[in-house]
Amino acid sequence: MKKLVLTGAAGRLGSYLRGPLSKLCDELVSSDIADGVPNLAPNESYVKADLADLEAMTELLEGADMVVHFGAIADEAPMDVLWGPNFYGAYTVWEAAHRNNLRRVVYASSIHAVGMHKKTDFIGIDAPHRPDTFYGLAKCFAEDLASLYWDKRGLEAVCLRILSCAQVTNSRAVGTWLSYDDLIHMVEQAVKTPVTGFSIVYGVSDNDRAPVDNSKARHLGFRPKDNAEQFADEIFAKDGPLDPLDPANIHHGGPFAAVDLGSSGMAHLNLNADDTAKE
Repeated sequence: MKKLVLTGAAGRLGSYLRGPLSKLCDELVSSDIADGVPNLAPNESYVKADLADLEAMTELLEGADMVVHFGAIADEAPMDVLWGPNFYGAYTVWEAAHRNNLRRVVYASSIHAVGMHKKTDFIGIDAPHRPDTFYGLAKCFAEDLASLYWDKRGLEAVCLRILSCAQVTNSRAVGTWLSYDDLIHMVEQAVKTPVTGFSIVYGVSDNDRAPVDNSKARHLGFRPKDNAEQFADEIFAKDGPLDPLDPANIHHGGPFAAVDLGSSGMAHLNLNADDTAKE
C-alpha cells in the first residue's frame, strides 16, 4: 500500500496505532489538531488539520489508498460541541475520501451506537442502532454515512464498534475489554482484508464474558487472543455486588447509558493513568 492516513493520531488509541500502521504502507500521514506528535516513524509525516474543514480533509487524503479515521471527541458532550468533529467531521472524511477515490475508510465506531440494548441480549453486528448519548448518536450517523457511501459510491468501510479499550478496572470491563494488542490486530485486519464492502465488527477481546457476537464479521479475519477473565476475581471482589436496577449495569453502554445527555460518560469509567497518558 502506498499511502495511509490516520486521523486522531495524537489521541490515546491513535498513538498506539501509528507504529503498526507505518509498517503497512510506504507513507503514513498522521493528523490531528495538536501541533505535532512525538517520535515519527521514518516513513511518517504529520499534518495538523481540522476535521470540520472539508477542504483540509480533501487535501489531507490526496493520493491515499485508505484512511483510518480515529479523530473525534471521545466522550459525551453537548451537541454543539460534538457537531463539528464528530458529526460534520465524519461527513468531511467520507466526502474527501470519495473525492480522492480512496478504496476504504476504517472508522473508530463504538458500542455506544447500540448502548441502550441490554447487556443480557447477546447482540450481533446487525443489532439496530440504539444510541445511549449524543456521542453514540454520532457513531450511528457515521455508520449510516458509511453504508450510504458504499451503496451509492462504492467506497468501502469497516466500522469498528470498540467496547472498552483500556485496562480492566471495573466489572463491566471483564466482558468488554479490548486489549491494545487486539486493537492493533483488528485495525490491521480492517486494512488488509481484500474485500470488505460495508462491514461492522465489535472491538472486543476473546473474553469469556464478551456480551456481543462477531460471528457475522468473520470475513475480516479478526481473531482476538487476550481474555479479561484473568482479572475477574480481583475486580468482582473490589466492586462488590452491583445494583441490578442501575442503567449503567443493565445496558451495553455502561455509564454512558446512565448519564444525562451532554454529560461526560468517561468521568465514570475510572481509567488508570496509563490509559489517559496518551490523550
